[in-house]
Parts: sequence; structure tokens; C-alpha cells
Amino acid sequence: MGKVGKRFTAATEAVESNKLYDLASAVKIIKSNATAKFDETVEIAVNLGVDPKHADQMVRGVVTLPNGTGKSVKVAVFAKGDKADEAKAAGAEFVGADDLAELIKKGEMDFDRCIATPDMMMVVGKLGKVLGPRGLMPNPKLGTVTADVAQAVKDAKGGQIEFRVEKLGIIHAGVGKASFDEKAIAENVSSFINALNKAKPTGAKGTYMKRATISTTMGPGVKLDIADLVSA
Repeated sequence: MGKVGKRFTAATEAVESNKLYDLASAVKIIKSNATAKFDETVEIAVNLGVDPKHADQMVRGVVTLPNGTGKSVKVAVFAKGDKADEAKAAGAEFVGADDLAELIKKGEMDFDRCIATPDMMMVVGKLGKVLGPRGLMPNPKLGTVTADVAQAVKDAKGGQIEFRVEKLGIIHAGVGKASFDEKAIAENVSSFINALNKAKPTGAKGTYMKRATISTTMGPGVKLDIADLVSA
């Protein structure tokens, strides 16, 4: 733990705590500080001026990162017949109907995204208490309840991520890996911010995006200049 502490301390000293950095400078800093022995995830946290307890201030959506997430995504699909075959052909790791539901009830949930055809929602609906808390419940607004399961699987594996505001008005997301080049990380961050801006709810008043910080898994946070991000 001592080595980790020294590394983190040294990285922190390279960041001015009260300074707002433009995206390019922030990305350069977090990459130089990513010295762990594994490929750290690039994470962004955005503080929003919303109260998610109110329905008209909920922020939720999806965005396809142009350079992917760098993460291998496992997908479960609720489908039957031809649609099940399409899902398997597209690369879904888990495909089924009632049999898949039974596995999930037993706690077998080794997947990152869950997709369903509309006719399967009667089955999926019974799993709300299991899938919901994990953010895995299929939702037509997010494109995870669809007849085009093949495309949904490809999107999930190709860099599409879901985002949802937490109780305190904060959104967290993984937007790449430290091994990505600076341009790729910056493009992913910009795409995420643009999607978040478009998802601004009707009930949001005042400043929508208050603060944004980017970091790697083991590195310190670097505060981003919101004005620079939104105008980019």
C-alpha cells in the first residue's frame, strides 16, 4: 500500500486542485499519471443541477463512444425463435426466455447489458427487483427493448454506454482506457458531454452542468472547464 500511496501523492502534486483544465490538458495529465500495472479506466464524474427525486429532473440516456470503452461487454438477450438466433449470431453471450429468467433468479448474472424483444417483457418484468438495482432492466427509451436485437447487441459491444443520474445529482461513467491515445479519450469525453447536454430534462433550472472531473482508476481527479467542454 505504501507504493500506491507514494504514486498517488506524486500524481496529486501534478494537479492544481483549484484550477479548471481544458480537455486536452486534462487528458494529458491523467494519462501521465496512469502508472498502475493494469490498464486503468478513464472515468468522468459530472455534478448536475438537478434533483432526481422529481420525475421532470431525471437524467438518463445512452451514448455510443466513437472509440469504444476498451472493455469487453457481455450481453444477455431475452428472445425466442428467429430473434434468439439473430442475437446469438450478433455475439450475445446469454440468450433465452424463461430459462434465462430462471438463471437470473438464481443469481447467475455474469453480463453487463440486458436486451429484450417487446414480446418478452412479460417475462422480464418479473425480474425488476433483480435487474433494476443493477441498472440492467431493459428499457425501450434506451434501445434495449427492441425487435432489432442484432443491432442492439452490436451497439452494446461497440461502445454504447448507458448513463443515469444518481441520488445526489451526479453522473459517473467510464469513457475509455488509459492506454487509448489522447485524441481518442478526448473524443469519447466530448461525445459523452454532448449526449448529457442533450439529455437535459425540462425541469432543470439554473446551471445544468456544475462541475466535471476526469480521472483514471488509481489517479487523482482533474477538474474540467465546463464552458470549454460544452462549446467544444
